[in-house]
Amino acid sequence: MRYGTTDVLNGVDLRVHQGEVVALLGPNGAGKTTTIEILEGFRRRSAGQVRVLGTDPDHGDEAWRARLGVVLQSWRDHRRWRVRELLSHLGSYYAPYGTPGRPRPFDPDELIARVGLTGQATTMLTKLSGGQRRRLDVAIGLVGRPDLLFLDEPTVGFDPQARQEFHDLVHRLSAEEDTAIVLTTHDLDEAEKLSDRILILMGGQIVADSTAAQLARQVAGKTEVRFTHAGRSHVRTVEDATDYVRELFARHGAAIEDLEVRRARLEDVYLTMVREFESGRPSAVQSAWTEAAL
Repeated sequence: MRYGTTDVLNGVDLRVHQGEVVALLGPNGAGKTTTIEILEGFRRRSAGQVRVLGTDPDHGDEAWRARLGVVLQSWRDHRRWRVRELLSHLGSYYAPYGTPGRPRPFDPDELIARVGLTGQATTMLTKLSGGQRRRLDVAIGLVGRPDLLFLDEPTVGFDPQARQEFHDLVHRLSAEEDTAIVLTTHDLDEAEKLSDRILILMGGQIVADSTAAQLARQVAGKTEVRFTHAGRSHVRTVEDATDYVRELFARHGAAIEDLEVRRARLEDVYLTMVREFESGRPSAVQSAWTEAAL
């Protein structure tokens, strides 16, 4: 994707498979929104080849769009509708595009229950709280039982219980409905919990494509050991935590207190990659992924 003489995306190469949950991560300005909008058919790319559900998004018709679900960061319309009325109305648009092999749209009450809005089924949208409105946004994206679902910061405004319920819903959709899901989020813990695979976009390119666990294993000095000895706190970063802890107790025994072994998480990997990218040096993760891809 090029704006004037500036390449916003350059050589982005990715695949998402049926039933897979993929998180697209990257700092602000990396090109995440542009990438998603190209895949959704909202933005026309400058060059390259794109196929979504077998169709070029630039030429997707209404039947193709009916197979997509899109949850944007926010909606500003439909304020005078009630929750069940709106979902029933939107569901009616999918009937003409159904085929014998495609499941029916969600029943409104079933969908309302799935997103935790049963108590607000007859509530006007203007009366919903921010978290309740976000749940409705997710429900709108699921009305047509999409084959592919795009989620842009889906749990903004959710309380911890609503967030966990949403995570359970995503897992059910991928496992039971075989829905492919692409999500963007700044919540790295959420990305690690939800995703089968992580894509990291920086400088308009995919610089890592792997599971969260595989990315963590590629970080040098990936295990942090914290402990207290003789009243002083210590932090050590080691390659082999098992050997280090065994040696630590062999030398100091019961004098070791408050032992904590902390393996690298996605957040550690991501922050390491951002820092090294901004400094102009390729990270260990990026170098390993590039070598594997070649």
